[in-house]
Amino acid sequence: MKHISYLILAFASLFIMSCEGDQGPPGPSGGLLVSSAFEIEIDFNAENNYSDIEAYGFNVYPSDVTLVYILWDTIDGEDIWRLLPQTVEFEDGTLVYNYDFTQTDVSFFLDGTTDLDNLDDAWTQNQIFRVVVVPADNVDSLDVSNLNLVMQATSLENFDVR
Repeated sequence: MKHISYLILAFASLFIMSCEGDQGPPGPSGGLLVSSAFEIEIDFNAENNYSDIEAYGFNVYPSDVTLVYILWDTIDGEDIWRLLPQTVEFEDGTLVYNYDFTQTDVSFFLDGTTDLDNLDDAWTQNQIFRVVVVPADNVDSLDVSNLNLVMQATSLENFDVR
């Protein structure tokens, strides 16, 4: 009789554990907590050594990561953004749009093997960049190559234009 009681108790325990209750309230969205951003237009030329340095204008923590995107094209009124660095191949070499950053500023620069002095203005003038600073802990699970996904994850709706 004891064995039957134990079997009934075991089945009852399994039955109770397999039941589900009401779903709880939704959790947080999982977006990034703190992000800052700005948009800047730069003219690259020999006088500025094909580079520009811009201070953030907001606090950047040592663990933050700076992402820079270049406005690559506009198709049917929709802007196409690409994460830097970006390389362009020419017959005489390559052009690289690149950047580096510190806790106080971000540096934009042209690099490569092509003669920068001979580039058409389309490659050097009125270049538009978007700079997004995000906490490093939140970058691992994010496709940072897609500016739209970064904006959604960081709840950014617009950029300060400089």
